[in-house]
Amino acid sequence: HTAFDSNGGGYFGPYLKFAGWDALEIQGKADEDVIIYIDGESGVVTIESAPLEAIDTHLVSRQLTEMYARDEKDMRNISVASTGQAADYAAICGINLSYYDPRRKEIRIKQAARGGSGRVFRDKRIKGIVVRYSSMGGDSNGPADQSLLRKAGQRINKEISDFDASQNNMREVGTPYLVEIMDRFDLLPVENYRYGSHPDHKKIMGQYWKNLFDHSGPDGCWYGCTMACSHTIPHFHLKTGPYVGQAVWVDGPEYETLGGLGSNCGIFDPEAILEMSFYADTYGIDTISAGNSIAFAMECYEYGILDKEKTGGLELTWGNTEVALELLHQMARGEGFGVVVGQGIRSMKSVFAEEYGADPMLLNDIGTEIKGLESSEYMTKESLAQQGGYALASKGPQHDEAWLIFMEQVHKQLPTFEAKAEALHYFPLFRTWFSLHGLCKLPWNDIIPVSNKTAKEPAKVPEHVENYCWIYEGVTGQKVTIDDLLLQSEKVYNFQRIMNLRAGYGTREFDYPPYRLMGPVTVKEYESRAERYDKSLLEDAGINPAGMSTEAKMTELRKYRQDRYEKLVDAVYKRRGWNSNGVPTMETVTRLGIDIPEVVELVSKHGC
Repeated sequence: HTAFDSNGGGYFGPYLKFAGWDALEIQGKADEDVIIYIDGESGVVTIESAPLEAIDTHLVSRQLTEMYARDEKDMRNISVASTGQAADYAAICGINLSYYDPRRKEIRIKQAARGGSGRVFRDKRIKGIVVRYSSMGGDSNGPADQSLLRKAGQRINKEISDFDASQNNMREVGTPYLVEIMDRFDLLPVENYRYGSHPDHKKIMGQYWKNLFDHSGPDGCWYGCTMACSHTIPHFHLKTGPYVGQAVWVDGPEYETLGGLGSNCGIFDPEAILEMSFYADTYGIDTISAGNSIAFAMECYEYGILDKEKTGGLELTWGNTEVALELLHQMARGEGFGVVVGQGIRSMKSVFAEEYGADPMLLNDIGTEIKGLESSEYMTKESLAQQGGYALASKGPQHDEAWLIFMEQVHKQLPTFEAKAEALHYFPLFRTWFSLHGLCKLPWNDIIPVSNKTAKEPAKVPEHVENYCWIYEGVTGQKVTIDDLLLQSEKVYNFQRIMNLRAGYGTREFDYPPYRLMGPVTVKEYESRAERYDKSLLEDAGINPAGMSTEAKMTELRKYRQDRYEKLVDAVYKRRGWNSNGVPTMETVTRLGIDIPEVVELVSKHGC
C-alpha cells in the first residue's frame, strides 16, 4: 500500500548506469519465462525465451553469468537481477543482485529484498535481468572534477582503515556486531518483539560469525570498497530442502537476518539460521518479513488461534527450527501453511480474524507491520522517535530511512517533541538521498571521525556530510550544500507521499505503529520489565502505580504512550509542511516545485 523503494549493493546498479540507463521500467507481462539482456557495449537490449534456466538465485545467477560472459575474466563484467521460486507464490519476496567474486570464483549476491518486488518480478515471468559492462574505469560516470572525488575518497578510506577495527569492526565481523549491542540495551527483538534480550544471544553474536567467515579475499560488494563488510561463509552443507547434501556459499548472514529468522522466532541455533538464510536468499524471500511473519504465527499458535489442524500438522512453537525451515520450503513449493505465512502479517491478520475467529484488536496489537510492510529488527518500545521513524515513513517500517533509536534511547539527544520532529525531518531526507544516488550509507555513520567529538550535531557526522557534497560536486560539477542535498530528497519524499495519497493510503490513519512496538501488550510482557514500566507511569505519566493491578497499569501506560505518539505526529507533520491529516500542503508542493496539475488537484481534495 505504498510507493516503495528498496536498495541493495553489488554491481547491477552501477553497470546499468554506465551502460547508459538512468532508470529501467518494465511494463506488461510476458507469456513465457524470459531473460532481459542489456549489453552495455553494443547498446542492444534483447528479451529472450528462458524455458530451461533455473529460477532460484544461486543457480540462475551462475547460469546467466556463464551464458553471457565471453570468458572467465569477463564474468566480472556481468550482473544478474533475479529472485527465486518462492516469488511465484509468496508476497514477501524481493530481488537479488549478483556479482562475480574472481578471487573465490563464486557468484555473490546482495539483496534488495523489501517491499514485494520479487513477486512482481515473477508475475511478469522474468527469470533474470542481465547487464554486461566491461569498460569500467575511474571515469566511467564522466566526473566533472576527479580531484574532488579523490579528496573525498582518500578521507573516507583513511578513516575506515584507521578506525573500523576499534569501532564496529565491519571488515571482520560485518553487521552481526550489532547482536551483542542490541541485546545489551534491550533492543534485540525476541519472540515477536515481546522482549529485547535473551541469554542465548551469545550463540549468534558477531564473534561466532567472524570465525566462520572466509577471510581469504576482499569482501566489498563494489570495486575498491574499504569497508568490505559483505562477508560470506564457504562450503556450508545443507541439511534440508531440494539442495540437501550440497555444499554452498552463504552470503552474510546480516544482523537483520539474525534478528528476524533468529531471535525474533526464539531461534538461537546458528546452523539453522544459516540454512534459513541460504534458502531465503535463493528462494527470493525477504528475511525480515519472513522472520516477523513466522514469529507472528508462532505467537498466534501459543494463544490457540492456530493449531496443528490449521497449520497442516506444523507445531509452531518458539525455537522450532525444523518448522521454520519447512515454512520457507512450503513458500517455495507453493503449498501448505507456508503459503499463508508467505503473504505477510497484514494478510494473516485478515485470515485469522475472518476464518479462525481471532480477536482483531489482539492481532493488530501484535502484528508488527505498518502499511503492509513488516518492521525491521529493532525493539522500539522505549524510543518514541524510532516509533515515528517506522510508522511515519512513507514506505513503512524500514530502518534505512530513520534509525534514531540510539540517539534517543541511549544518548538522550532528543528530549522534546520539536527535537524528535527535526530528526524525523532531517534523517529520512538524508538517508533517502543515499538511495536516490546509489550510494552506500555505511561510510557516513558506521565510521566516526575524530572531529565528531567537537561537532555541534554529532549524530549528523558533519565531516562526512561534507564528503558527500564533494562527491556530488565532483561528479556533476555543481557546488552544493547539505541544504541542497536535502531539497533533492524532499521533493522525492513528498512526491512519494502524494503517490500513497493517490492510492488511498497517504493520510494519518496509516501512520500508526502496532502497540507491540509502543509498549507491553500482555501481562507477561509488562511483568518482565515491571520496574521500567512502573517508573514510566510514575515519572512520565504522573500516575502512582502502587496498589494497581498489572492490567490497570497496562491500561494507563497505553493511554499515556498513545497520547504521546499523537503529539509526536502533530510535531512531525508541522515540520514536514503537511496538514494535520498528513497531506503535504499547497505551500509545500509549490515550494518544492512539484505543483503539477494532478498533484494540485489531489491535495486540494484533502483540504490543502
